[in-house]
Amino acid sequence: MYNEIILQIQQEIEKAVKGKTYVIQTILKAILAGGHILLEDIPGVGKTTLSLAFSRALGLEFKRVQFTPDVVPSDITGFTMYNQQTGKFVYRKGAAMCNFLLADEINRTSSKTQSALLEVMQEGRMTVDGYTYEVPKPFVVMATENPLGTAGTQMLPEAQLDRFMIQLSIGYPDSDAQVEILKNREMGDPLDNVYGVITSEELIYLIEDVRRTYTDDKVYRYITDICEASRVDPNIRLGLSPRGAQALHDMARSNAYMNYREYVIPQDVRDVFKHIARHRLILSQTARLSDISADEVMDELIASVPEPNVAYQ
Repeated sequence: MYNEIILQIQQEIEKAVKGKTYVIQTILKAILAGGHILLEDIPGVGKTTLSLAFSRALGLEFKRVQFTPDVVPSDITGFTMYNQQTGKFVYRKGAAMCNFLLADEINRTSSKTQSALLEVMQEGRMTVDGYTYEVPKPFVVMATENPLGTAGTQMLPEAQLDRFMIQLSIGYPDSDAQVEILKNREMGDPLDNVYGVITSEELIYLIEDVRRTYTDDKVYRYITDICEASRVDPNIRLGLSPRGAQALHDMARSNAYMNYREYVIPQDVRDVFKHIARHRLILSQTARLSDISADEVMDELIASVPEPNVAYQ
């Protein structure tokens, strides 16, 4: 039954986002794994449309922040102000007080504002003037960033990058998808045709169901071996952290779940590895000077770790 629900969610999103089935499935895996998503792409390829379609199909309260240099941390976390009528300070909610936050062009704002997201992304709560406020559950951050070198951009701190479970790009649509996009917009906004499939409470149940996916000890060791190999690879200056290892496991479970399995196999780990590692691995100076790409390094890394033989009854 739940696999049918996941298929319905995908079909609703595809009403507004054409030709990007793999991207939709990958993001849905990250959401079911309880993670946050970082999209790196040029403007205009449908990142905002994609996030709105997801929030509607999943029945989540949606908020958006357009990150510019003048956005301040209180815009994210909220602030307290004095109420003259009651004589008390009142908390005013920030943009992060929602289920689904679109942090648009996150690498165009200051590091201080970017760091305001760190606590809420990791802990699901915010501290304002000494008081802690829980964000609604589930809570998903989908952040977009322009490619480094685009006007007004700056690198995200490694600590913040590590909070995102996956990074991926939407890319240009192919020619058939581009035709469909043009036709769909003749009669209005295709987002108007996207309807909710589940509620936020049902999404929480799906997330908990994914966590019940079984992982054999050999797969745990396989994930650990991959992470340790990244830390000693001469082409990598900064390898996968323990948080990265946890993200790899969580995403592998979600991959298994969406492939109609109740257990994780090594192929699940391999399927999601690049999305987990791309924004976490920092290449060494030797690799950069040798024009070795990140994809080449990741391919060599995953190939260097023996795949265990895991047999399930």
